[in-house]
Amino acid sequence: MRGPAWQARITCGGAVGAGFLVTDRLVLTCAHVVHGGAPVRVGFPHARELGELSARVVAEGGWAGGVTDPGDVAVLELAVDQGLPLAPARFAPPEAAYTEPYPKLVSYGFPEDYDEGTLAEYQAVSAQLIAGEWLELVTWHGHGQPIVEGFSGAAATLPDGRVVGMVTAALGTSPQVRKGRMLPLDVLARYWPGLDELVPVPGLGEEDRRRLYDLLRRAAAGPGAGRDPNRLYLDAVGPFGPPLPPGGFPSLRAAAHYLRWEVPDPHALPRFTDRLGELLGERTGLPGQAARDAASERTGPVWSPVVVEIDHSGAGPDQVTVEVSAYRDGRRRPVGARRLPRTGVRAYVQGRIDEAVAHLAPDADELVTFVLPREWLNEAVAHWECGADDSTPLGCAYPLVVTDRARHHSGRLRHQLRKKWQKLDTGGGAEVHRVECGTRERPPTLRKRLWDGDARLAGYAAPPTAARPLFEVGLTVPVPVLLWSRTGAPCAVHEDASRAEADTPGAADPCPDTPGATDPRPDASCPGTAFLDQLSASVADVPPAELPRHIMSLRLTAEAADDPERHWARDLQLLWDDPRCFPETGASLHSPVA
Repeated sequence: MRGPAWQARITCGGAVGAGFLVTDRLVLTCAHVVHGGAPVRVGFPHARELGELSARVVAEGGWAGGVTDPGDVAVLELAVDQGLPLAPARFAPPEAAYTEPYPKLVSYGFPEDYDEGTLAEYQAVSAQLIAGEWLELVTWHGHGQPIVEGFSGAAATLPDGRVVGMVTAALGTSPQVRKGRMLPLDVLARYWPGLDELVPVPGLGEEDRRRLYDLLRRAAAGPGAGRDPNRLYLDAVGPFGPPLPPGGFPSLRAAAHYLRWEVPDPHALPRFTDRLGELLGERTGLPGQAARDAASERTGPVWSPVVVEIDHSGAGPDQVTVEVSAYRDGRRRPVGARRLPRTGVRAYVQGRIDEAVAHLAPDADELVTFVLPREWLNEAVAHWECGADDSTPLGCAYPLVVTDRARHHSGRLRHQLRKKWQKLDTGGGAEVHRVECGTRERPPTLRKRLWDGDARLAGYAAPPTAARPLFEVGLTVPVPVLLWSRTGAPCAVHEDASRAEADTPGAADPCPDTPGATDPRPDASCPGTAFLDQLSASVADVPPAELPRHIMSLRLTAEAADDPERHWARDLQLLWDDPRCFPETGASLHSPVA
């Protein structure tokens, strides 16, 4: 059998029109086709063995009877004991009818002398709605079958058979004027919300679409405590989304309908779905079932990051852009974005982190992540105070990490790091690959050593400013964790030796602590060596996924010490990079404002 069997011919009194099967017993057509109260009969030209079936109108769009009155929609229920053995119509995404280049649309109608039906081809004139209701159509060619009486209620389909709307009227049948109108899917859904469950949703797969409407049915059937549709809507759109419409929403289904058809953010409805699932006791994780399954297989916490991303603004050497956002259920929610002088960054961040944390789920493992330009990586962000009225260092209030902005946005490194973390999830503590104080190791040698050793964690005896070429190697190799003392410095004896070496080629290094030196034994008096010894002992049994919390504990211990300035972990900086925590790292969330 060729041709969609769901195409229907409808008669009501003396009127003849078209329709299309949308479920196993519901047919969609125009209200004016079945207006007047006469018995309604429905036949299927591609399934004649079914005969003509009686039907009744079970939903209408409020059409008032005029040619240009809105709401010309009717839903018919077939008088059958069981659903029809026909596959119902399939639907395209709502915008498919008016995406450039505008596609050819086809309808199957029943004009006079064509009881068996005939086809008309046309296309939309524009994405602009007429009176907020109709898309205007013109014939695909200047000849062929025009849209005439008998096409009312016909499905407008793409060449692959998916439905994008419903034909409602002809505007002219002369050779000079061959036009018509149709209701697109979003307008049809305005009059019959049952269409919501059938039409694809941007950002929501078929499985998750079914999940949403299953959740809505469960919520409607059970107690409604804590399921305020207005609160769920505001949570889904975030602080910068569209406000509540006047009067709010009478039901969760009404809120979901508004989110899918009126809110342009493709992530708003998935957020609504996941939050509703939480309230109904459903286990949640990252978006999509596959991602949720992957998260459930991990060991250790599944972090919910609060991200502070800083970048050069291009407006001057002192100007930067700062974006603060929160991740909930694996989706990024903007909190604020601003262009600032460098001196204003700390105060702005202090005022936004608390706001971002409030977006996280109550039981979330929060993780404050600073995504920084390379020259900012040694910034003392862990020592920034929580706020004007709270002197607690951020690194003692939250697990806090930094990462390099270029690395954070590198497709190559994100892919390689994901693979590395899959191995880390199954192991215990990580060996520290030491980059010793005063090393003569060349960057290519270090790169090979980190690759050959499948390094999980690299510890630097000196801060980035003192070992820049070697530190940059660590950033461009997929080592998930880098650790260093922010205020550490090469030992004085090495600095003297470096000057001597510069003056006297071949002079021996009095701090021979690395491969290539004249003595392989590290010098215990070197503060960088002592730092790496302490670090290696401290993290030996800590799984990498737990390091943010472990480093927070070390910071708390250092702050509580009798002499905090002398504690080895006082200025510990942790670069920790698990791309799975940040599923969206594309373009900026907002254009920065002055």
